[in-house]
Amino acid sequence: MIVTPDASVLLKWVLPGDDEQDTDAALALRDEGVAGTLDLVVPQLWIYEVGNTLARRFPDDADALLASLADFGLTEARLDAGWRERAVSLSVTYGVAFYDAAYHAVALGLGGVFVTADERYVRRATKAGSISSLRLWRTR
Repeated sequence: MIVTPDASVLLKWVLPGDDEQDTDAALALRDEGVAGTLDLVVPQLWIYEVGNTLARRFPDDADALLASLADFGLTEARLDAGWRERAVSLSVTYGVAFYDAAYHAVALGLGGVFVTADERYVRRATKAGSISSLRLWRTR
C-alpha cells in the first residue's frame, strides 16, 4: 500500500517530547514504512516544508532532526503535469494551500492514501478521496 504522509506527520517522527497529539499513530506509520509493509512516497517539497518548520521552532537542532528524517530514505514522487494539475485542482476546488494539496495529489496519482494530522484539510478535501486523518489511521 502506498501512503503519502505530509509534513504534519513527518514532523511527529522527530519532534522532541510527548506533547504532540497523535504521535503514536505517526510513529506506527513510520514503523510500517521502515518494515516495508507500506510504501511511503512524498512530493519533493517535503524537505523544504519540514526544514522550514524545524529551523523556526528548533534552530539549534534543526539540521540533526532534518538529517534523521532524510535518513529514512523516503521515496520522492517524480513530479509531472498530471501531478501539477491535480494539485492545482485540489487547491482551487477545496480552498486549500497548494503545498498541502501537493501531498494529496501524489497519493491520488499513485492510487495511495494521503495521511495528515491537519483536520481542517481533511474536512475541506475529504470528497476528493484517498485521504485519512492521522487520528483515524491507527484504526485501520
